[in-house]
Amino acid sequence: MLGLSVATLVGYLAAIVVLMVTPGPDMMFVLANAARYGTRAGVVAALGVATGEAVHIAAVVCGLATVIAASPVLFTVIRWVGAAYLIILGVRALRGAGAAPSGRPEQGGSSGRAFLRGLVTNLLNPKMILFSVAFLPQFVDPAQGNATAQLVLLGAVFVVVQLAVDIALGAGVGRLGARMTDGRFSRRVNRICAAAFVALGVRLALGS
Repeated sequence: MLGLSVATLVGYLAAIVVLMVTPGPDMMFVLANAARYGTRAGVVAALGVATGEAVHIAAVVCGLATVIAASPVLFTVIRWVGAAYLIILGVRALRGAGAAPSGRPEQGGSSGRAFLRGLVTNLLNPKMILFSVAFLPQFVDPAQGNATAQLVLLGAVFVVVQLAVDIALGAGVGRLGARMTDGRFSRRVNRICAAAFVALGVRLALGS
């Protein structure tokens, strides 16, 4: 298929599954939205994240990601902006951790806002840029066919698998939160995600 062998695709899927089970800002954002605003918000946030990933893949195909990764100043700016954004999300989540005491999804989490924030969270993650530049090309073999087509296929597989994982997590957390009548589950998930946002932001700012 487009020059990619079955063995290559299986190895690639195994690699991205390992990456996806490691919690990151995208996963935390989807969980936070699902816990606070309900299943729909979690799913829409996952769609926003997936759109951001598609943009990263398109940048790799066009060569833009390589330019960004090779520019220390531009990459540092993106890293700092991304770190600040994650910390702001964490602080806001902590401030709202006591909301929705009845256990019902909190009002005010519009689909458009969830999608946009998911998109921005992914786009401002410099590790996604490095991943796109350094990881995807490892599975491309120009001798087996069109390298661009292989990159597009690998990127599409990544987006689809990531979207499936995030939607499953968002839907699961959203439904579970809606069943908890006292709201403790939603508040706990929100606090955990908030702390994760701040920790990930600080770690990103330190360049680790």
